[in-house]
Amino acid sequence: MSSPSVMRTEPVRDAEFTVEARSQWRNVIRRFLTHRAAVVSLVVFILLFLLVFVGQPLWKYKYNVYSNDLSVGPSREHPFGTDSDGYDTLSQVLRGSQRSLEIAAFVAFVSTFVGTIYGAVAGYFRGRADAAMMRFVDLMLVFPVIAIAGVLTYAVGPRANGWIWIAGILAAFTWPYVSRVVRGSALAIREKEYVEAARALGATHTRVILRHVIPNVIGQIIVLTTILMATAILAETALSFIGLGVRAPDTSLGLLVSKAQPAVQTRPWLFYFPGFFIIIIALTVNFIGDGLRDALDPTANRVRA
Repeated sequence: MSSPSVMRTEPVRDAEFTVEARSQWRNVIRRFLTHRAAVVSLVVFILLFLLVFVGQPLWKYKYNVYSNDLSVGPSREHPFGTDSDGYDTLSQVLRGSQRSLEIAAFVAFVSTFVGTIYGAVAGYFRGRADAAMMRFVDLMLVFPVIAIAGVLTYAVGPRANGWIWIAGILAAFTWPYVSRVVRGSALAIREKEYVEAARALGATHTRVILRHVIPNVIGQIIVLTTILMATAILAETALSFIGLGVRAPDTSLGLLVSKAQPAVQTRPWLFYFPGFFIIIIALTVNFIGDGLRDALDPTANRVRA
């Protein structure tokens, strides 16, 4: 009797495949690029930045040197026209935009830095320290920023590099907004397992805050920075418009709008061009902030390759 035949089977080899996992920042960039308004705004802002900081020094007319063309409308020689003193409006708008962007960047950086550290410390330690620190923040938030900044800039008076005083005063009253947001996130982060593990391994409070708490709120910090830039530009515009911001011989967009107000009917180019730049800067920065907020949203689904 013959033995039954034995069927030999080759082991099935699992199909080999590779999965390329995108890093978190690659996902952030990918989500940001899907936000069309944010991408367009970023391109416009970069072009505007180059025009202001590179084009202004290269332009043939200087913002503080007048010409013989008095109250000339927009033309090939003067694309934005001139004022009654012969100053080229394009050069003054570029210089004003430069000063407004410098103030906005200073306010955003200082407010974000101070508010992040303050809020992270308050949220991490909680208890009495948190209560005392947040009561001070609540007190700061009561004061109207524009009114207090106007009083302080008036008290300081015209000084060399006066825009730094204005930016510093605005930053002193805007960092509490950042601290409240960061403090709320820090309260949740301090209870995470990796924070408890770091403390159990002997990490100091400073190391935990700098290495674990702040890096995990970086997305919110970036978004807050863009919001503060737009807010600072509008605040500086308001102060300069009422004569308490940047003062001659320097200039800013708010100061240009204020000076051109009486001539809005007879020489509208003096008013509308700096006003247009204010709107463009504020809108682009806000749209960029919206795109970053969506891209950095931790609840967004991760994308797999």
